Amino acid sequence: MYCKALSSPKSEPRDTLETVASTLPAAVRLSEPGAAYLVIIYGTDLGRRIPLGIADVECGRVMQTDVPLDDDAVSRKHARFAWTGSSYIVRDLGSTNGTFVNDVNVRERTLVDGDQIKIGRTIFKFIFGGNVELAYHEEIYKLMTFDGLTETHNKRSFETTLEREVARGVRYQRPLALVMLDIDHFKQVNDGMGHLAGDAVLRQLAALISPNVRREDTFARVGGEEFALLIPEIQLAGAVVVADKLRALVERSPFHFEEKSMPITMSFGVASLRLDGPPMTPAELYQAADEQLYRAKNGGRNRVMSALARA
Repeated sequence: MYCKALSSPKSEPRDTLETVASTLPAAVRLSEPGAAYLVIIYGTDLGRRIPLGIADVECGRVMQTDVPLDDDAVSRKHARFAWTGSSYIVRDLGSTNGTFVNDVNVRERTLVDGDQIKIGRTIFKFIFGGNVELAYHEEIYKLMTFDGLTETHNKRSFETTLEREVARGVRYQRPLALVMLDIDHFKQVNDGMGHLAGDAVLRQLAALISPNVRREDTFARVGGEEFALLIPEIQLAGAVVVADKLRALVERSPFHFEEKSMPITMSFGVASLRLDGPPMTPAELYQAADEQLYRAKNGGRNRVMSALARA
């Protein structure tokens, strides 16, 4: 391996929550088993499939609920999934921290295929209609590659790509750069506002950076608040420019949790593949970038540090 949760603030006032109805595709035939599932894509029991039928399904912190969640951010009886006769809905049961559908705090919402429901720190994906068995297996495959919270590549996927790209760069003498990114003072966010706020920052950060990297680059979450960006076919100086643009983008962008705004900055460490001398290993490239990230942290944070990677 190369790469190195819970009190939460109360949600916004209940009268600001959203009640939304949506038009669904053709009605589900409940006589057909497996017409709808919830799949856990982030949290404990990752990949667990929860079938939905006619009977209500309740989630909460107590073991007597249908889906117990051992999480202090979850209320004793937090939310209920129910069939209305024409659609599935999720209804918040007066929880402390709220029920979120696609990052919107809702009182009740009609669900459509692909919706993400966040209860505490657990994220469910709603799979509905069509070939739900195929959709489920596709979701499991996706979980092997992507982080459920941020929807960036996960650590396992990153390590596989790092090995492949380093081998390609060494063999064909092609440039390759690695940028390590870490959120500054992230512990203060979790300690001061709770882990739900921390999760919100991570999701917003990924949504901010992902559209600003090239398709051929690999952006991954490799630790709690640590990310990596692997950039093929670019020299060290070019990677430093990319890193500083991302640093400035994060610094000037607002981050929010409920009605509170949080200033967020990141530190960056950049290294490049050595193309002369002994062949470089993935571990050596990772260590070189991580050392530069350490320098950026010790140098005052919210900055980019770089050096030519050395054995």
